[in-house]
Amino acid sequence: MCPPSASVGMAAKDRSGEIAAEACAEAVRRVANVLIENVEKVIVGKREAVELVAVALLTEGHVLIEDVPGVGKTLLAKAIARSLDGSFRRIQFTPDLLPSDVTGINTYNRKTEAFQFLAGPIMANIVLADEINRATPRTQASLLEAMEERQVTTDGETRPLPRPFLVLATQNPIEQEGTFPLPEAQRDRFLLTVTPGYPSAEDEERIVLRFERNNPADSLSSVMSAAELTETISLCRHIRVSDAVRTYLVALVRATRGHPDIRLGASPRATQNLYRAVQALAAMRGRAFVLPDDVKALAVPVLAHRLVAGARSRLGGRTAADVLTDLMETVPVPVE
Repeated sequence: MCPPSASVGMAAKDRSGEIAAEACAEAVRRVANVLIENVEKVIVGKREAVELVAVALLTEGHVLIEDVPGVGKTLLAKAIARSLDGSFRRIQFTPDLLPSDVTGINTYNRKTEAFQFLAGPIMANIVLADEINRATPRTQASLLEAMEERQVTTDGETRPLPRPFLVLATQNPIEQEGTFPLPEAQRDRFLLTVTPGYPSAEDEERIVLRFERNNPADSLSSVMSAAELTETISLCRHIRVSDAVRTYLVALVRATRGHPDIRLGASPRATQNLYRAVQALAAMRGRAFVLPDDVKALAVPVLAHRLVAGARSRLGGRTAADVLTDLMETVPVPVE
């Protein structure tokens, strides 16, 4: 069987040489539990949000953490980054931030009499794009190539990014002054959206006590290397998806296109992202196969931020997530 955490190791194989999905699922489950428990040393009462970010890590997908100020968006991103023993860079997005401040720039070295590339903060395993919607569209666009193709191009030269590569972006959806809404092309590159929300009264009291003397994030240690994460990502790809579940997943995404209350439906990229995300979720739950419930659990986080609600929905005060929730009731769920 696959070893649990420190080193994921090689997955068990059956007599035909195929990777054993059961062994992979158990290995992923143990690794994910160690990661989640480590993050929860800092984050209080937000198990669902932490699990969603863990799904993104195991899918090598980007995360948009969207909520009002002060609910722990940046803290969640930092706790995830510190749990991974890889390179981490933070970019504070502001209106005067330039694309070259993100990707890097070629400068002339007088000693060598040649140009040399000074790498930008995008050259890291995990990049925290803090308050991403405060940057101009031009600077936001500098992330498009990096997020989709895992590379950056400067002055005609293309450079690969380190793997794994993940962008954890935060934004405040309420404040509009001095912000620039993310274009649809940018939102479509995020695997999922996480909305932590306000804590309960009990959890808020626990937060006060936990941060009473110091910030636990300062002493948080890593529990996984970048190489181990890459190997765990590959194990998730061996989780089985039956024909019926795959057909259901595709039908659900396609139902968002042409819906009278949705002006822009989910893209084929969304279909691929949802497919890989449900494999990771099933593995995190210790299963070697995906259930329709996995698809339903991730449909809103993975699809809602990619949809644009129609005029009728907006006038009625309904969001794309509301429409998607209703739509899921109309797509037949396979029964095996």
